[in-house]
Amino acid sequence: MSSTRERILDGAAQVMRSRGLARATTKEIAKQAGYSEATLYKHFRDKTELFIGVLHERVPGELAALLAGLGERAGEGAVTETLEEVAQAALDFYGETFPMAAALFAEPELLAAHRSALYAVGAGPHAVRDAVAGYLAAEQAAGGIAAAADPEAAAALLLGACLQQAFLGNFAGDPAAPEGFAARLVRTLSGGLGV
Repeated sequence: MSSTRERILDGAAQVMRSRGLARATTKEIAKQAGYSEATLYKHFRDKTELFIGVLHERVPGELAALLAGLGERAGEGAVTETLEEVAQAALDFYGETFPMAAALFAEPELLAAHRSALYAVGAGPHAVRDAVAGYLAAEQAAGGIAAAADPEAAAALLLGACLQQAFLGNFAGDPAAPEGFAARLVRTLSGGLGV
């Protein structure tokens, strides 16, 4: 039997997927989970904390775990293989989360509150780019990529392409990236990195 917290996260994921973060209410989430709002607030401080929980515990994929260990992979294995793993995980993550988060940008006050809450816990979309750029900088220091390469720009190019694919896929009604898309992105990017 699942715990109260687990059922709340399941309910939050369902509501956020169907209504988006901006339109999802804690009342709806509590109802979907089969609890009162008071019970929800015993486990989560606010909707942003719920969203972070959904991202870390209910969105399929390996992006968070992959990024957590990325710095340790510098100098180990092929750069292109690591970047392909990152690209595939980012494609999966963005494809799943884009519909949840997109509506935030239509409500400036909610976006500002969400941004502040994420920054307060050291999270946010910049963390993905920073982790990939950090990995590339470490590879550069180890001689794995060209000294003239720009790790931050390369990370932005790779992840930006993944985010655009998520946008286009969700717009078209099929968020899954085309087969081999991650490998094609990395193959194209690796020329500029001097891999």
